[in-house]
Amino acid sequence: MATRCEFSVEFFPPKNPAGEAKLRETIGALQALRPDYASVTYGAAGSTQEPTLATVAMLARDTELEAVPHLTCIGSTEAGIRAILEHYRELGIRRIVALRGDLPPDREDPGFFHQALDLIAYIRAFGGFQIYAAAYPEFHPRAVHARADLEYLQRKVEAGASGLITQYFYNPDAYLQLRDDLARRGVDVPITVGVMPMTNYAQIANFSAQCGAEIPQFLRRRMESFADDPGAQAELAIEVASRQCRLLLDQGAPGLHFYTLNQAEATLAIARNLGL
Repeated sequence: MATRCEFSVEFFPPKNPAGEAKLRETIGALQALRPDYASVTYGAAGSTQEPTLATVAMLARDTELEAVPHLTCIGSTEAGIRAILEHYRELGIRRIVALRGDLPPDREDPGFFHQALDLIAYIRAFGGFQIYAAAYPEFHPRAVHARADLEYLQRKVEAGASGLITQYFYNPDAYLQLRDDLARRGVDVPITVGVMPMTNYAQIANFSAQCGAEIPQFLRRRMESFADDPGAQAELAIEVASRQCRLLLDQGAPGLHFYTLNQAEATLAIARNLGL
């Protein structure tokens, strides 16, 4: 099935020269797919600020990919966020993923910005950027209840977010229900599907326990049955992710955003399966 939707990838800043070499190799492989943009993650309270800025600058300078930086606000000062936005404007950055981030355990004061909503409104007032915000199809793990999470998502759009990118998930109905719930509230922005192929089951199971992403029992059991065969786990992960992406695209999802973990193989395989 030949499909052209908005297609994007996510990288994290490398921590050492070997990581930088691997990232450049991954970028080289994925550029052939012509992603619409590449996002770059960012740490809480600026804990990875300099590596993020360096990675964004490298993408803008050395590659054909449009760099879309993440920006977290918790623990940050107003002056610090303004300086970053000014730097990105100078680099020609056009889009930003605006996130709250996690307050470091040794800090109690969130600083000037208390939540992603504050950052979105600030970037909108600053001007010059298209703003993406995060959405959790299975609801944010710290949400008081489902309705409150939907209300907050609606407020982020009203504050200036022109698109949403979801946390990864393995139950397509969760995405479809979120989309329909938001539509009933009059929220009409693209909701991009976040894709995390479960090629490393132990790692993804650990991630999922922390962020509240459900791994369906049928998938968990099958992955566990292949515990001694990483190749079979990866093959199943790509099959399941490809089927989920195709289903959601057929249901009108506007785009796919791949959490690559700085690896190219799974994203390339799924793109081939989808005819991207």
